[in-house]
Amino acid sequence: MHDKSYMQITVLSGKGGTGKTTFTASFAKLLQKKVVIDCDVDAANLHLLLNPEIIMEKEYYGGRKAEIDLLKCTDCGLCENLCRFQAIKELKVDPISCEGCGLCVRACPENAISFELKKSGVYFRGNLEDKSEFYYAKLFPGEGNSGKLVSEIKKEATGFITEETEWILVDGPPGIGCPVNASLAGTDYVVLVTEPTLAGLHDLKRLIDLLNTFKYRYGIIVNKYDLNEDITKEIIDITEKTDTALLGLMPFHEDFVHSLQQGKTIVEYNPAKWRRTESG
Repeated sequence: MHDKSYMQITVLSGKGGTGKTTFTASFAKLLQKKVVIDCDVDAANLHLLLNPEIIMEKEYYGGRKAEIDLLKCTDCGLCENLCRFQAIKELKVDPISCEGCGLCVRACPENAISFELKKSGVYFRGNLEDKSEFYYAKLFPGEGNSGKLVSEIKKEATGFITEETEWILVDGPPGIGCPVNASLAGTDYVVLVTEPTLAGLHDLKRLIDLLNTFKYRYGIIVNKYDLNEDITKEIIDITEKTDTALLGLMPFHEDFVHSLQQGKTIVEYNPAKWRRTESG
């Protein structure tokens, strides 16, 4: 691959519902020469605002599930007794409960349990209105390995980076788990979107601890800051004490609701108010 000439920005939030995807979609509308990746594979919705034209769909096989061959099974009950997830009952494996550990496969004296890769989701490549590349995925309910799927779509996206690409914009999942770490791979800067609630503050601190551990550069946007100015002040105090960039204080405003109702980003819905120009 060519030498890196682009900057990767990852947008994260400690919890869901802070406005992370709303901001990411607006950033995507403002940036040029970009590749956009929605890494929230458990609840992808960035495509609802950006409306990509889907040009590729691929199946994702992320894990294995046990399945009993009744023609070989002698009903010894060993697999059912060993399964700590209680996924085997009456010679049947519940695919939702099965964690794919493979213990039953190794223990079966009759080799009556198969352990094949199972389709766990799908991922998509698309083109945005300005012909930029867009990627997102859908992990099927009950499936694990969401971090692996995040890595898969990011790997797919890097194959289409060109010398003209200036930005990689990643909409990460909420929280601090495995898919968040997979989203952060290769990131140059992290934008944290939080809200002034006790849950928002608590989860912001956890996410900051994670980013500090791996020494990522980051800044903070406080969304709906005016709903609880006491907690907003606590967040601002954190930025001052840790020399962290306060990227913005966004008010609670009905334009955000109306724009989402119309399937538009805020910078499209009311550009005069929310789209900053070079002179503004």
